[in-house]
Amino acid sequence: MVDLKTLIRLVIVVCAWVVPVQATELGDDGLHKQDWFVTTFRDIREDIETAREEGKRLAIIIEQRGCIYCDRLHEKVLSDPEVAKYISENFMVVQYNMFGDEEVTDLDGEELSEKKAVRKWRLNFTPTIVFLPDQIDENSKDVGSVSVAVLPGAFGKWTTLNMFKWVREKIYLTDEPFQKFHARLIEAQRAAGKLK
Repeated sequence: MVDLKTLIRLVIVVCAWVVPVQATELGDDGLHKQDWFVTTFRDIREDIETAREEGKRLAIIIEQRGCIYCDRLHEKVLSDPEVAKYISENFMVVQYNMFGDEEVTDLDGEELSEKKAVRKWRLNFTPTIVFLPDQIDENSKDVGSVSVAVLPGAFGKWTTLNMFKWVREKIYLTDEPFQKFHARLIEAQRAAGKLK
C-alpha cells in the first residue's frame, strides 16, 4: 500500500513531466492556426524583406485540410511553449494551403495560386516547412530554387526546433550537416540532464 506522502510525490513528479500545450484552432480553410503565424499578401520577395527588417527569417509552412500529420505537428510540436517562443521570436511563418486558391507572387514575379505555386516548387507532402534565405538577388527564380532547407513531415519537438535553430544560426553555410548539428545539441541536452 502506498502512503499519502508517496502518492503526493508521485503526482508532483508526473505533473512536472507534463508539458503544457496550447490548443490550436482550425480556420475556415480547415487548417490549424497558430497565433504567431503571419498573414501577408504572399509576395515572397516582400515577405523575405519584411522578415529581415524585423530581424527574422521567413519560413513557409504548407498544409492541407484533414492532414493527420499537420494535426500532429500543431498539437504536439508547434503548440509547445518552448518551440512556439523560439520560432515566433526568430521567424516570420506564413501558412500556405496545398490546394488553396489565394494568389502568390513568386520570386520571378509570376502570380499564381497557392496550389500552382506548391506544384511549381515541387512540394507534395504536408506538412512541409520551407526555409528561405534572409536575402535574395534579383535573378532568383522561385522558392524551390532558393530555399536553404526543407522540413518535410511532422517530426518531434527536438528535430523541429533544432532545424529552426540550424537555419537561424546559418549552420547550413558551414560543413556541419543538420543531422550532426541535431545530434550535437541532443547530446549536450543529455549531458546537462535535460533529456533522458
